[in-house]
Amino acid sequence: MTGTATGRPLWAPFVGLAAAIVVVDQVTKAWITDALAPNGVVNLVGDYVRLIYTQNSGALFGLFRGQAAPFAILSLAVIALIVGYHARSGRSPYMTLTLGLLLGGAIGNAIDRLRLNYVVDFVDGGIGDLRFYTFNVADACISAAILLLLLMAIRPSLATPAPDGAAAQ
Repeated sequence: MTGTATGRPLWAPFVGLAAAIVVVDQVTKAWITDALAPNGVVNLVGDYVRLIYTQNSGALFGLFRGQAAPFAILSLAVIALIVGYHARSGRSPYMTLTLGLLLGGAIGNAIDRLRLNYVVDFVDGGIGDLRFYTFNVADACISAAILLLLLMAIRPSLATPAPDGAAAQ
């Protein structure tokens, strides 16, 4: 084990969180594909927040379009790395949460890439023509995990392992 990692990782919350994210992600993607035609738009909060069904065949922010297959393979490698890192993280509830969010998001988007050869994105925010990238539940979880990892880099004590009896296994 590395650093302050002690005790067995919190596998049940890690797997449970990742599984819940995958389910919510896939259900929302199925709903949006049934409710809207590709590029169909529904305004939720004026033009500021809207639902728009897009098919992203690339990576984050629509980069590298048409490269879903290589990103699917890369996603599988990343999933393995996340699980391996969690196995070494000890009993840190913070790391369990962070890596569970990351794993759920990675699996949710990998399912799309492997099944559809693109990722379904549908939440769009912005003002007029100035828009943020369109994203989905998996992307939101990955982004939240990245923010938590950055916060941990600033405050490493956040990842302090829980005592062996303090958290559910």
